[in-house]
Amino acid sequence: MEALPELYAIFQGEVATVTEYGAFIRIPGCRKQGLVHRTHMSSCRVDKPSEIVDVGDKVWVKLIGKEMKDDKLKLSLSMKVVNQGTGKDLDPNNVALDQDERKKRTFRDYTSQKITLEAVLNTVCKKCGCKGHFAKECFMQPGGTKYSLIPEEEEEEVTAAECERHKKSSLADDSSKKRKK
Repeated sequence: MEALPELYAIFQGEVATVTEYGAFIRIPGCRKQGLVHRTHMSSCRVDKPSEIVDVGDKVWVKLIGKEMKDDKLKLSLSMKVVNQGTGKDLDPNNVALDQDERKKRTFRDYTSQKITLEAVLNTVCKKCGCKGHFAKECFMQPGGTKYSLIPEEEEEEVTAAECERHKKSSLADDSSKKRKK
């Protein structure tokens, strides 16, 4: 039985093969190879692992995972938590690894949930009386054009009539104010 490194052990390995998703590293002292996934090659985004490593390169890696899959032992390695010049552990308490795992687990797909904006759609402006916005967001100038959200088809005639009625009453209010002064 060959001696595998302990979990979170750091060692220098040799790049055996490079794929589009990462690189397989020969582990010294045993025939097993471990995978450094492209997400664990650098703290920066890696699109092509071949731009980071070549076959035969010596790299410092940390063993971050052991998993049995189909009666085979799969070893996960990381280069980004080890200083490539000195082999020093940049994440001695494995905090970065825990954060990476947490990010993977907490992702949820919200695309099927619809967002409705009824709170704004059902409001009536106190300044101009049109639907779809608040008075503080109103662009109406005194005696000018009124702006409203495009209403649903059934509401269209009713809303247009309300706006016209409001225009006439606001013009009447303006003229009566002028007379009072």
